[in-house]
Amino acid sequence: MDNVEDYIRPGVPPSGSGCVECDETGSWWLHLRRCALCGHIGCCDDSLNKHATAHAHSSGHRVIRSYEPEETWFWDYGTNTFLDGPELAPPLSHPRSQTVPGPQNRVPTNWQRLLGS
Repeated sequence: MDNVEDYIRPGVPPSGSGCVECDETGSWWLHLRRCALCGHIGCCDDSLNKHATAHAHSSGHRVIRSYEPEETWFWDYGTNTFLDGPELAPPLSHPRSQTVPGPQNRVPTNWQRLLGS
């Protein structure tokens, strides 16, 4: 795959409403990112675990889209640049009722210190 379009499948739905790996381990996240190729939801690089980047590197799926409400940007790990992309299959973000950071029941009270904020 050489063209950035090869890394985007608009019809693929997201894997869920939260980071796949954090949900499996009982962890939490700051913001969420969606793989534009397979729909995998991972946590952002400001989160403790950086699962979106780990997914991109391990899978070769180099384009992500924000999975935050009202954010429509795409990022290409191959070129380290923002880019425009097509409308993806819904839902386009996690539920608005989901807290940031989230999920609420797993976020420690000292989350800002843990993230170095």
